[in-house]
Amino acid sequence: MTDQLNAIVNARLQGQNGLYTLKINNGRFSGISAQQESTIATEDELDAGGNLVTPAFVEPHIHLDAAMTAGQPRWNKSGTLFEGIDCWAERKTTLSPDDVIGRATQTLKLFAAHGIQYVRTHVDVTDPHLTALQAMLTVREQTSGFVDLQIVAFPQEGIWSFKNGRELMEEAIRLGAGVVGGIPHFEHTRDYGAESIRWLMELAHKHDLLVDVHCDEIDDPESRFLEILAAEALKLDYGSRVSASHTCAMGSYNDAYCSRLFRLLKKSGLRFLSMPTESLHLQGRFDSYPKRRGITRVPELLDAGLKVAFGQDSIRDPWYPMGNGNMLRTLDVGLHACHMLGMSWIEHSLELITENGAAALDLGEYGIGEGLPARCLVQQGQTPYEVLLGQRPVLASVRDGRVLVRRNASHPETGLML
Repeated sequence: MTDQLNAIVNARLQGQNGLYTLKINNGRFSGISAQQESTIATEDELDAGGNLVTPAFVEPHIHLDAAMTAGQPRWNKSGTLFEGIDCWAERKTTLSPDDVIGRATQTLKLFAAHGIQYVRTHVDVTDPHLTALQAMLTVREQTSGFVDLQIVAFPQEGIWSFKNGRELMEEAIRLGAGVVGGIPHFEHTRDYGAESIRWLMELAHKHDLLVDVHCDEIDDPESRFLEILAAEALKLDYGSRVSASHTCAMGSYNDAYCSRLFRLLKKSGLRFLSMPTESLHLQGRFDSYPKRRGITRVPELLDAGLKVAFGQDSIRDPWYPMGNGNMLRTLDVGLHACHMLGMSWIEHSLELITENGAAALDLGEYGIGEGLPARCLVQQGQTPYEVLLGQRPVLASVRDGRVLVRRNASHPETGLML
């Protein structure tokens, strides 16, 4: 089989019965047609073998600048978000361009092996030298052949609470960060947090950029920066371009408050990003028993018609010592933690790591359809249920009609072509 494809045959598509042929021309899907029976693939065709073909995975929230630094310079013994920030502050002083480029590229290749082709990374810009940011701009260019990389200017230690925080954010945008970040619950005061949201929203609106805010990543039910973010997004008519990441405090809000909050959220149209593995690890640390799960109200948000996507957040860093790049693992944990193992949820669960993540990244061309870029995965399983049960590596990852990864179902060694 050639690396550049003219078609994928014997494919199953979500929500459809039978087998399909996906025609490819000049790196785009040029036609989708039902097959009457299984067919033998030619030299320039990929045989999906009756497995489910899905859009490429989307990783909507990761910290590549910190990836692969767990235990450096010390381990996070308390397992809290706040000690993780302290550990990272120490490690950050030793960053070099080669260090960041090497670890980030290694992580992106791990992601590619698991079928991830779209990534949004937060990069700490509370560094007077912006070392990590400038290194990540290089990574974005060097890895463009196998991943689309969005870079968030992320003020890990605050915008108002860090010296020259606003100036560093503006410089990060000038250098090429395409998404404006924030962390209002970590600012020194509630007023600082509210002001940081208003400021970053104006910055994004001024430069026509996306927004992704670490919002209420804490179990405190009085942490309510989400309502400020939603109100600002609504005021600017910007909601579909704004992602609220984590929103862990929502899991501790009372239902009376949530009934009012959800009215605003639906009006604003915010996107929501939840990182279940990391939130289960970091949150609930100040509880005795019962311990809170620390995850936002995922099923309720989905029932309200809002877009929610799952992300990994960390790969072996001061906040989370685990992670292997497999989005199906993240999905499985999230469905368990959110009580979403009913079949009606499972049948649509892959949307949490595909279409909904694409919506958060504001991807203009995404999915399986005529005229769209031929970026897709051959899963191991005929249905979302089978795919989730196995959580096995993808059999193939196709990008613009070119095979990036190919595996034999019986021999799952990687066939990366990077």
